[in-house]
Amino acid sequence: MRKQYHARHMLASLLLFSATVATAQTPSAEDFAKRPDAWELSLSPSGQYVAMAVPTADGMETRLEIFNIQSGKSQILRFGPQQHVSDITWTADDQLVVARAEMEPLKARPSTQGELYTTDVKGKNQDVLFGYVPEHEGKRGKRNDHGWSVLAKVLPNEPGMALVNFLCWDCGTEPNTVIFKVDTRTGARKEVERTSGRAYYQFDETGEARLRTTWDDNDEPVQYYRRNKGADWAPLPKSIAGRQIYSVRFAADNNTAYALITDKLEPAQAYRVDIQSGTRTKLASNPDVAVSGFMYGGLEGLPFAVTFDARSPSIQYIDPESEWAKLHAGLMKSFPGEMLSFNSFSRDGNKVLFSVWSDRDPGSYYTFDRATGKAQKVVDYRPWLKPETMAKARPITFVNRGGQNIFGLYTAMGTGPKPMVVMAHGGPFGIYDTWGFDDEVQFLASHGYAVLQVNYRGSGGRGEEFEQAGWKGWGTTIQDDITDGVRWAIDQKLAEPNRICTFGASFGGYTALFQPILNPGMYKCAIGYVGVYDLPLMRKTDKNMGQSKRTARFFDRTLGTDMDALAKVSPVQRVAEINVPVMLVHGGDDHTADLNQYKAMTAALKDAGKPVETFLAPGEGHGFYKPENRAELFRRMDAFLKKHIGSNAK
Repeated sequence: MRKQYHARHMLASLLLFSATVATAQTPSAEDFAKRPDAWELSLSPSGQYVAMAVPTADGMETRLEIFNIQSGKSQILRFGPQQHVSDITWTADDQLVVARAEMEPLKARPSTQGELYTTDVKGKNQDVLFGYVPEHEGKRGKRNDHGWSVLAKVLPNEPGMALVNFLCWDCGTEPNTVIFKVDTRTGARKEVERTSGRAYYQFDETGEARLRTTWDDNDEPVQYYRRNKGADWAPLPKSIAGRQIYSVRFAADNNTAYALITDKLEPAQAYRVDIQSGTRTKLASNPDVAVSGFMYGGLEGLPFAVTFDARSPSIQYIDPESEWAKLHAGLMKSFPGEMLSFNSFSRDGNKVLFSVWSDRDPGSYYTFDRATGKAQKVVDYRPWLKPETMAKARPITFVNRGGQNIFGLYTAMGTGPKPMVVMAHGGPFGIYDTWGFDDEVQFLASHGYAVLQVNYRGSGGRGEEFEQAGWKGWGTTIQDDITDGVRWAIDQKLAEPNRICTFGASFGGYTALFQPILNPGMYKCAIGYVGVYDLPLMRKTDKNMGQSKRTARFFDRTLGTDMDALAKVSPVQRVAEINVPVMLVHGGDDHTADLNQYKAMTAALKDAGKPVETFLAPGEGHGFYKPENRAELFRRMDAFLKKHIGSNAK
């Protein structure tokens, strides 16, 4: 699994590898459902170790593996039975902090639960850094942190020290945001900032908070800054950012900052900012696509590039003469058709941990030694899924009925019209489908189907104006864009018009059942996965479950409060208009799309005499994370689709 390649020989090696696997068999449902060999990796500041979050064979735990690059030996660290970890961060050469995690069902990977563990590199002195440790046998728990913690910044000039952002749930009538300076070796902490309510802080290189975002009663951002170190908080000048400023990194002078900025509702743009003078210089922008992030050079280095991902993946070098830009461009040549990301760096800048990935490749991680020019493969994310057997994802653009450009993805093996599955993403707001490896898409494509994904109005990646254009459009605006995308695919001879089905999870499950209502005859079947089908019931259920005021305001803005109007765009209420076979899939412990949604839709279909197949998985939540249930879902989907639209698989 771990091999060495000289940089200039990488391409030849990879081409030779492709020739040997081109005839590999189509992967099975189990192959697509199987856990990867590692979730995430991080290089130590010394450049000696790579830390990896590694799932166990049964998937019940995610452990921390410390791989010694020099010796090639590994050590496994556990943090308790059936525990998962994520968000690996080195706070010193020999000290790490990880988040306690649980499996996030729809992504089927560990996601932080707001508690932090600390350990040294040998697994000694493990402790809870932030979290709730209950009293046990009359002995008071060591930690009593009722809230959500995130490691906000490592302080590289103070080994072992870091800043932790803690959202305290029992600090008053509403949560307080507290910033602690923490010794990750001993657990000692000192409060350095506190704000009533939710706040987002951004820090200079010394660890002083220089930018702060809070939100008013209408959930609009309110920006403050410290013009100089040690200054009082003051309103941020509009000349710096009129609405939002985020992804901030300060230069060594603690005045120059690099940030993503919006002034109104436009897509985010990249700027270099002079904090004291209140001026800024634009570095990169696109009028229709937001800058998705910066690429940094070195452990505490400055940006050398920006990325865009809402239309098609692209990189713009904002400092093309940078040694890091040249290194990145040189490595990219060794991996044609792939994207390459720098993940972490050694303190001296000699060692780089980077990943390569694509629409057909789940990804691999390498370390690169700049002094020797050699790359060492650390791990393949999912080596049993061969890129040569996967389908290409084609970024598409079409014009909707209102004259707007809508982006999306079309994935299929080969060319020509095919039976097609229309797959709407969840959310619906702020989420968007991006070019990259997707289990569900590739499973469907490998079994002979084309997959259409539409980033409808309301999707993220294109600015708040585009996102807000989808508000209160669950059953109207959003559906129009998806319908227009299907018609475009038919016109382009990408889809066989009499062999189209729809599938989606969460909001995508809602869409899967509402599209056939709006477009009689367009679809031959529908698969709803952990979907919402009765909007008035959703609003009522959420309130009964103690929905926060902030969440309630969000749904009021984006979904509406008119229950009669919501009923008219609910599949449950219009079940008589569903004239295609339906499959409903749900998790027995789903508390996001409540189980009542599945029960109501199933009962409505059966009462109306409509054909419906069901798959209710006990113990699963809002999406399946157990490999055996995910594999069973894939098998049932394939059988259902073959029955109703056939397959072009050979």
